[in-house]
Amino acid sequence: MDKKLITISREFGSGGRLIGKRLAEKLDIPYYDKELLDRIAEESGFSKEMIVEAEKKAKNSFLYSLASAMGTGEAGPESLSLNERFFLAQFDTIRRIADEGSCVIVGRCADYVLRGMPEATNVFIYAEEADKIKRAVQEYGVPEDSVKKLMKDTDKARANYYSYHTGRKWGDHVNYNLSIDSGYIEIEDIVDLIIKYTDVKLYR
Repeated sequence: MDKKLITISREFGSGGRLIGKRLAEKLDIPYYDKELLDRIAEESGFSKEMIVEAEKKAKNSFLYSLASAMGTGEAGPESLSLNERFFLAQFDTIRRIADEGSCVIVGRCADYVLRGMPEATNVFIYAEEADKIKRAVQEYGVPEDSVKKLMKDTDKARANYYSYHTGRKWGDHVNYNLSIDSGYIEIEDIVDLIIKYTDVKLYR
């Protein structure tokens, strides 16, 4: 099957974004990370800044769940909270992108959105704390005195957001085709490994 839909979920500092970008370049297919937010905003009419701010609040799971559960009191789709409407807009945009052809999508619960699609290969990138700190400081430019807190807050928000909207556990191996520790393999080798997997994967 020629169509490749590759989703990358990742821990902060694991290099998942770099891996996704390189994958798309090597396969010569569209890449969606921050670009996905632009398209969601364009197609839904929601402000990109509003969506980003809503997602940041997910680091407090109780407050995010509370805000997400508070509907407007209207009928139909308008009864949903803003957080729910943001997620549905994201869901619809990702499905449309997948319908258009091969692509690499980083984050945004894309593995859940594309679940059950035979063309989809879902990858989770993680690493040991020391390796993530090193990459975050050296490659992302994060100050050493704040890197641990940023790493913890970012992953907590991702886990809470994913759990609330999918009912599944972020990072659980059963949700992915491949889980890779990026601390032991160079990025180029990880990219080649993922491509090889998609080439030999049995479609059921």
